[in-house]
Amino acid sequence: MKTNTISIAALAMAGAAMMLASCGGKEQAAQGAGAPPEITVITVEPGNAEFQSSYPATVKGKTDIDIRPQVTGFITKVHVDEGQKVRKGQVLFTIDQVQFQAAVDQAQANVNSAASAVSTAEITEKNKRMLLDKNIISETEWQMAANQLAQAKASLAQANAALVNARKNLAYTTVTAPSDGVVGSIPNREGSLASPSSVQPLTTISDNSKVYAYFSLTEKDLLGLTDGGKESITAQIDALPAVKLQLADGTIYPLEGKVATVSGVIDNSTGAASARALFDNPSGMLRSGNTGQIIIPRNNEGVLVIPQKATYEIQDLRYVYTLNDSNMAVSTQITVDPYNDGKNFVVTSGLNPGDRVVVEGVGTVVRPGIVISPKN
Repeated sequence: MKTNTISIAALAMAGAAMMLASCGGKEQAAQGAGAPPEITVITVEPGNAEFQSSYPATVKGKTDIDIRPQVTGFITKVHVDEGQKVRKGQVLFTIDQVQFQAAVDQAQANVNSAASAVSTAEITEKNKRMLLDKNIISETEWQMAANQLAQAKASLAQANAALVNARKNLAYTTVTAPSDGVVGSIPNREGSLASPSSVQPLTTISDNSKVYAYFSLTEKDLLGLTDGGKESITAQIDALPAVKLQLADGTIYPLEGKVATVSGVIDNSTGAASARALFDNPSGMLRSGNTGQIIIPRNNEGVLVIPQKATYEIQDLRYVYTLNDSNMAVSTQITVDPYNDGKNFVVTSGLNPGDRVVVEGVGTVVRPGIVISPKN
């Protein structure tokens, strides 16, 4: 019986201890639940920010000239190869010259015949004039001789024009480079028929000493660039910093370029305007058809920068939570610059230097009117 009494007492003491511990834990939990949550905040101050905007781009030579034949004939000689650098006036193709040389010879013979006819008509007209002056023949007979001379001269002029045209066609059989550049693909070789009506050109000569990188700016980009139309687009383009070209493999082209022009027309189907940046290409590294990304840096000085995660949107309006003197969260509407780096915003209105902005728990823990314990 003594043993049982001791056991019961021990159990009672243990139960009491457990109840005290449980009550103490609930009290501590209740105390923790009433404490303000500890949330990270930042104090915004003016600073500098450099963002980059990137746009898909396609590279083209400063001039890409399609080489097309001016006469129809079979290609007898291809003098260049694909990718070869050529100079202005260098021979690219030769088209069969036999028929065109024959046309020149025939035209020359026609000129000689017409010239002889003119010479004969001149002698006849001269003799008729002498006879007319002596009243041996009538004026009508002399007039007929004069008309024959005029007709002979007209025939000579036609023959000379035909000769010029025949020589020009013969010259067209030698196709030359219209400018310095690099030879593109050559789909037709010796024996192929070349014609001015062919859809496919003989080749393309690209002047790659300088290249254009074509990209598109959206209507929103243009409005942001001109500050909603307050600034001239030309002046803003001139004020843009040098741009970079990121190549298809992710590397940056070593030479910087300059935005040269922006189209004055927005394409209704895409809602964008075409723009181009000019790059020097002394080594010929860039070729027509290259693709990449145009990177436009945007430097902002003396601006307020906040993390994007500190903001939230309601009906296309952007807000942040600021703290008042009592550390209470207050919903504050802001506007931001449309250009950003994907992580931060430049605030254009709604915040002042020294404001404290909540950067954690937005949309989950933090709500309007909640008191928090700020943590820097």
